[in-house]
Amino acid sequence: MSTDANAPWLVVGLGNPGPEYAMNRHNVGFMVADLLAGRMGGRFKRAGKAQAQVVEGRVGPPGPMGRRVVLVKPMSFMNLSGGPVNALRDFYKVPLAHVVAVHDELDIDHGTLRLKLGGGDNGHNGLKSMTKAMGPDYHRVRFGIGRPPGRMPVADFVLKDFSSVERKELDFFVDRAADAVESLVLEGLERAQSAYNS
Repeated sequence: MSTDANAPWLVVGLGNPGPEYAMNRHNVGFMVADLLAGRMGGRFKRAGKAQAQVVEGRVGPPGPMGRRVVLVKPMSFMNLSGGPVNALRDFYKVPLAHVVAVHDELDIDHGTLRLKLGGGDNGHNGLKSMTKAMGPDYHRVRFGIGRPPGRMPVADFVLKDFSSVERKELDFFVDRAADAVESLVLEGLERAQSAYNS
Protein backbone atom coordinates (compact mmCIF):
# COMPACT_ATOMS: atom_id res chain seq x y z
CA MET A 1 0.00 0.00 0.00
CA SER A 2 1.45 3.39 -0.94
CA THR A 3 1.96 5.89 1.82
CA ASP A 4 0.03 8.95 0.72
CA ALA A 5 1.44 11.89 2.69
CA ASN A 6 -2.09 13.28 3.03
CA ALA A 7 -3.57 10.03 4.35
CA PRO A 8 -4.81 10.27 7.93
CA TRP A 9 -2.91 8.78 10.87
CA LEU A 10 -4.46 6.24 13.21
CA VAL A 11 -3.06 6.62 16.73
CA VAL A 12 -4.08 3.68 18.91
CA GLY A 13 -3.84 3.93 22.69
CA LEU A 14 -3.79 0.38 24.03
CA GLY A 15 -5.56 -0.44 27.29
CA ASN A 16 -8.51 -2.21 28.88
CA PRO A 17 -11.96 -0.58 29.11
CA GLY A 18 -13.63 0.09 32.45
CA PRO A 19 -12.90 2.25 35.51
CA GLU A 20 -11.23 -0.61 37.42
CA TYR A 21 -8.39 -0.63 34.86
CA ALA A 22 -8.07 3.14 34.38
CA MET A 23 -4.86 3.69 36.38
CA ASN A 24 -3.22 0.31 35.61
CA ARG A 25 0.27 0.30 34.10
CA HIS A 26 -1.23 -1.61 31.16
CA ASN A 27 -3.51 1.37 30.42
CA VAL A 28 -0.87 4.01 29.80
CA GLY A 29 -1.82 3.97 26.09
CA PHE A 30 -5.33 5.13 27.04
CA MET A 31 -3.82 7.88 29.23
CA VAL A 32 -1.75 9.22 26.32
CA ALA A 33 -4.74 9.00 23.93
CA ASP A 34 -6.92 10.92 26.43
CA LEU A 35 -4.31 13.68 26.69
CA LEU A 36 -4.00 13.92 22.89
CA ALA A 37 -7.79 14.11 22.58
CA GLY A 38 -7.79 17.02 25.02
CA ARG A 39 -5.10 18.80 22.99
CA MET A 40 -7.14 18.31 19.82
CA GLY A 41 -10.26 19.64 21.55
CA GLY A 42 -12.18 16.40 20.99
CA ARG A 43 -14.03 13.86 23.10
CA PHE A 44 -14.00 10.12 22.59
CA LYS A 45 -17.21 8.68 21.21
CA ARG A 46 -18.36 5.29 20.01
CA ALA A 47 -17.12 4.47 16.49
CA GLY A 48 -20.17 3.14 14.63
CA LYS A 49 -20.14 -0.65 14.73
CA ALA A 50 -16.44 -0.93 15.62
CA GLN A 51 -15.72 -1.96 19.20
CA ALA A 52 -13.76 1.22 19.88
CA GLN A 53 -13.99 4.88 20.77
CA VAL A 54 -12.54 7.52 18.44
CA VAL A 55 -11.71 11.20 18.21
CA GLU A 56 -11.04 12.80 14.82
CA GLY A 57 -8.97 15.95 14.63
CA ARG A 58 -5.71 17.53 13.51
CA VAL A 59 -2.28 18.01 15.05
CA GLY A 60 0.24 20.65 14.10
CA PRO A 61 -0.29 24.05 12.54
CA PRO A 62 -3.47 24.95 10.64
CA GLY A 63 -3.34 24.41 6.88
CA PRO A 64 -1.30 21.95 4.82
CA MET A 65 1.39 21.43 7.48
CA GLY A 66 -1.13 19.98 9.92
CA ARG A 67 -1.99 16.27 9.89
CA ARG A 68 -5.36 14.56 10.14
CA VAL A 69 -5.37 12.14 13.06
CA VAL A 70 -7.89 9.58 14.28
CA LEU A 71 -7.30 8.64 17.92
CA VAL A 72 -8.53 5.18 18.87
CA LYS A 73 -9.19 3.43 22.18
CA PRO A 74 -10.23 -0.18 21.51
CA MET A 75 -13.06 -1.23 23.84
CA SER A 76 -12.54 -4.94 23.22
CA PHE A 77 -9.98 -5.68 25.96
CA MET A 78 -6.28 -5.72 25.23
CA ASN A 79 -5.92 -9.21 23.71
CA LEU A 80 -8.62 -8.48 21.08
CA SER A 81 -7.46 -4.99 20.04
CA GLY A 82 -6.47 -5.96 16.49
CA GLY A 83 -9.99 -6.50 15.12
CA PRO A 84 -11.41 -3.05 15.97
CA VAL A 85 -8.15 -1.31 14.97
CA ASN A 86 -8.04 -3.03 11.57
CA ALA A 87 -11.74 -2.26 10.93
CA LEU A 88 -11.08 1.43 11.61
CA ARG A 89 -7.93 1.39 9.48
CA ASP A 90 -10.05 0.12 6.56
CA PHE A 91 -12.83 2.62 7.26
CA TYR A 92 -10.49 5.65 7.34
CA LYS A 93 -8.24 4.27 4.55
CA VAL A 94 -5.08 4.51 6.65
CA PRO A 95 -1.87 2.96 5.27
CA LEU A 96 -0.16 0.63 7.75
CA ALA A 97 2.84 2.98 7.94
CA HIS A 98 0.47 5.63 9.38
CA VAL A 99 -0.67 3.44 12.28
CA VAL A 100 0.86 4.19 15.71
CA ALA A 101 0.38 1.96 18.76
CA VAL A 102 1.04 3.60 22.14
CA HIS A 103 1.67 0.92 24.76
CA ASP A 104 3.35 -0.06 28.02
CA GLU A 105 6.75 -1.78 27.71
CA LEU A 106 8.25 -4.01 30.40
CA ASP A 107 11.82 -4.05 29.07
CA ILE A 108 12.31 -0.29 29.42
CA ASP A 109 12.71 1.63 32.69
CA HIS A 110 9.67 3.46 34.04
CA GLY A 111 8.97 6.66 32.13
CA THR A 112 11.53 6.03 29.39
CA LEU A 113 10.27 6.30 25.81
CA ARG A 114 11.35 4.43 22.69
CA LEU A 115 9.87 4.90 19.24
CA LYS A 116 10.25 2.34 16.48
CA LEU A 117 8.71 0.93 13.31
CA GLY A 118 7.80 -2.75 13.18
CA GLY A 119 9.26 -5.53 15.29
CA GLY A 120 7.97 -8.24 17.58
CA ASP A 121 5.31 -8.03 20.28
CA ASN A 122 7.56 -8.95 23.25
CA GLY A 123 4.66 -10.84 24.83
CA HIS A 124 2.36 -7.79 24.77
CA ASN A 125 -1.16 -9.06 24.04
CA GLY A 126 -2.34 -5.81 22.46
CA LEU A 127 0.54 -5.77 19.99
CA LYS A 128 0.14 -9.50 19.37
CA SER A 129 -3.50 -8.95 18.38
CA MET A 130 -2.71 -5.94 16.17
CA THR A 131 0.12 -7.77 14.40
CA LYS A 132 -2.10 -10.81 13.82
CA ALA A 133 -4.77 -8.56 12.27
CA MET A 134 -2.57 -6.47 9.99
CA GLY A 135 1.11 -7.45 10.11
CA PRO A 136 3.96 -5.94 12.16
CA ASP A 137 4.90 -2.89 10.09
CA TYR A 138 3.26 -0.16 12.15
CA HIS A 139 4.87 2.41 14.46
CA ARG A 140 5.14 1.91 18.19
CA VAL A 141 5.56 4.47 20.95
CA ARG A 142 6.81 2.29 23.79
CA PHE A 143 6.26 3.68 27.28
CA GLY A 144 8.58 2.05 29.80
CA ILE A 145 7.03 0.61 32.97
CA GLY A 146 10.01 -1.49 34.10
CA ARG A 147 10.00 -5.11 35.25
CA PRO A 148 7.94 -6.45 38.16
CA PRO A 149 9.72 -6.57 41.52
CA GLY A 150 10.88 -9.87 42.96
CA ARG A 151 8.82 -12.83 41.79
CA MET A 152 5.62 -10.92 41.03
CA PRO A 153 3.99 -12.39 37.88
CA VAL A 154 4.03 -10.04 34.89
CA ALA A 155 0.23 -10.20 34.50
CA ASP A 156 -0.25 -9.02 38.09
CA PHE A 157 2.28 -6.22 37.65
CA VAL A 158 0.80 -4.73 34.46
CA LEU A 159 -2.76 -4.90 35.87
CA LYS A 160 -1.77 -3.02 39.02
CA ASP A 161 -2.04 0.76 39.32
CA PHE A 162 1.11 2.85 39.08
CA SER A 163 2.70 3.16 42.52
CA SER A 164 2.41 6.42 44.50
CA VAL A 165 6.08 7.16 43.72
CA GLU A 166 5.54 6.52 39.98
CA ARG A 167 2.40 8.65 39.98
CA LYS A 168 4.36 11.74 41.06
CA GLU A 169 5.99 11.88 37.62
CA LEU A 170 3.31 10.11 35.60
CA ASP A 171 1.66 13.26 34.24
CA PHE A 172 5.04 14.51 33.01
CA PHE A 173 5.84 11.19 31.28
CA VAL A 174 2.36 10.92 29.69
CA ASP A 175 2.72 14.50 28.44
CA ARG A 176 6.12 13.66 26.94
CA ALA A 177 4.70 10.55 25.25
CA ALA A 178 1.93 12.67 23.70
CA ASP A 179 4.61 15.10 22.44
CA ALA A 180 6.47 12.13 20.93
CA VAL A 181 3.34 10.97 19.07
CA GLU A 182 2.83 14.45 17.64
CA SER A 183 6.48 14.65 16.62
CA LEU A 184 6.26 11.25 14.89
CA VAL A 185 3.15 12.28 12.94
CA LEU A 186 4.45 15.72 11.98
CA GLU A 187 8.20 15.21 11.53
CA GLY A 188 8.70 11.49 10.88
CA LEU A 189 10.28 8.65 12.83
CA GLU A 190 13.95 9.65 12.71
CA ARG A 191 13.43 13.16 14.06
CA ALA A 192 11.03 11.90 16.72
CA GLN A 193 13.50 9.19 17.76
CA SER A 194 16.38 11.63 18.08
CA ALA A 195 14.24 13.93 20.22
CA TYR A 196 12.49 11.38 22.44
CA ASN A 197 14.33 8.05 22.51
CA SER A 198 16.25 7.93 25.75
